[in-house]
Amino acid sequence: MILVSGGTGFLGSELLKQLTDKGLTVRAIKREKSLIPVLLQNNALINWVNGDINEPATLADAFADVTHVYHCAAFVSLNSKNKKQLFHVNINGTTNIVNLCLAYNCRLLHVSSIAALGIPKKGEKISEKNFWEYDSKAHAYSLSKYEGEMEVWRGITEGLNAVIVNPSIIIGKNAGFEGSGSIFKMVKNGFPFFTNGTSGFVDVEDVAKAMILLMESEIEGQRYIVSSENYHYKRLFSEIADGFEVKAPTKEAKPWMLGLAWRGLKFISLFTNSEPAITRDTAESSTTDSNYDNKKIVEATGIQFKPIAQSLKEITQHLK
Repeated sequence: MILVSGGTGFLGSELLKQLTDKGLTVRAIKREKSLIPVLLQNNALINWVNGDINEPATLADAFADVTHVYHCAAFVSLNSKNKKQLFHVNINGTTNIVNLCLAYNCRLLHVSSIAALGIPKKGEKISEKNFWEYDSKAHAYSLSKYEGEMEVWRGITEGLNAVIVNPSIIIGKNAGFEGSGSIFKMVKNGFPFFTNGTSGFVDVEDVAKAMILLMESEIEGQRYIVSSENYHYKRLFSEIADGFEVKAPTKEAKPWMLGLAWRGLKFISLFTNSEPAITRDTAESSTTDSNYDNKKIVEATGIQFKPIAQSLKEITQHLK
């Protein structure tokens, strides 16, 4: 039996779709109040069980007869005020999954993040050989994903059969305007600025595909960057604008401008009790050149990534 945590999320739901498209019966963990995505409603091959990765006692039934576990559940935020919840879910929750996999002798595929690979060195691509270097200014999200990944490595030293994936920024039509989809909303609404930074991007369908290929392989004790292409934000915004048939951003948002923006929005959020659209962490990330090497995953699985330009066209057409 296959078990998936985070099955109601953006990546988890795509993974469940691909697994059931192969005719596989899957068990998926969801929190009691979580809604099943439209993508998965009326799917008879999915057995939904209520549980919480931070409450191991609720997962005993979920792990019965399970041989393979995809751990997709995570809390994503680049707002430093959410540090406590980030650590609670991404570290403690992963610890619980690792311990249960050890207890039930399950093979684990853990979804980490490129955020756990550390800060890029100028002029170099980040690969799986990169190791985290201490940085007192590191994002709380990055720290939580790094520490969560360390729990998996701890499990591996204790005999856990596991493999780790580090996806770059995941995009896809089913994100809507939430998460990475907020970029599309911003451009669609006529945002005039672009930032002078680069990052890796990958289609959600390819991430799920890579995960299945790795799980079905004999590979263990390895981690893989899952990224299609490195894209400059100006190019990304321009191609999104083309897809929506709106004017592309033409003004560069300088670091000092972003500094004023996140400070102002943080101040406003104190009175509105809402999440600021730009935080210090997102501002810094958007002006950093982060380039990722996907050679290892390509050589291991033979996967052919969908070009990001194609993904952007599909997403904008869907969101129109």
